[in-house]
Amino acid sequence: MTRATPTPAKALLDPRNHILVLIDFQSQMSFATKSIDAVTLRNNAALVSRAAAGFGVSAILTTVAEKSFSGPMFGEITEAFPGQALLDRTSMNTWEDAKVIARVNEIGKSRIVLAGLWTSVCIVGPALSALEQGFEVYVIADACGDVSEEAHERAMDRMVQAGARPMTSLQYLLELQRDWARTDTYDMTTGIAKTFGGAYGLGIIYAKSMFGAQEGH
Repeated sequence: MTRATPTPAKALLDPRNHILVLIDFQSQMSFATKSIDAVTLRNNAALVSRAAAGFGVSAILTTVAEKSFSGPMFGEITEAFPGQALLDRTSMNTWEDAKVIARVNEIGKSRIVLAGLWTSVCIVGPALSALEQGFEVYVIADACGDVSEEAHERAMDRMVQAGARPMTSLQYLLELQRDWARTDTYDMTTGIAKTFGGAYGLGIIYAKSMFGAQEGH
């Protein structure tokens, strides 16, 4: 007989069991992005970045041809990780860059979470490469974008078929919190949600303003 226990699945993310790799959130890359509008993309990138920084997740920030072509990384990301070095590359596939791989090995975690531009090139490349080398890979789908909806969706299909696990930005934040009784990160989590969580964030503002609601109490 199978017995249930009050324990989380090993496949769930927590702040200590993965590396977040944010890839090519840059001006030139965003100009041609059509699968998601720029405001939503920037908002979701900010949500993911604030969540990772707030929970102390190991993060790698990487750009491609920052000075010569693609421009700076979104301020929404760099502001969440003040002082963190950006690893600039020439390769479209992040997993082929020696500096990035050295950092992955230095951190030493076998679970990789990816987000960035474009889904079909700069996310597919490291996703398939990491999977082939035995890493677990998660892709934050609504913090990625491509030149068309078709390009984004087919890229997601390709990664999922290879074994990657898709998720969303808000899901990422709430999976890191996971229990409203964790009071040390409660205010941070609800604060990020209120600022970047869309309608869910408005709901939190309404509930707290109207009748002082608080999850976990």
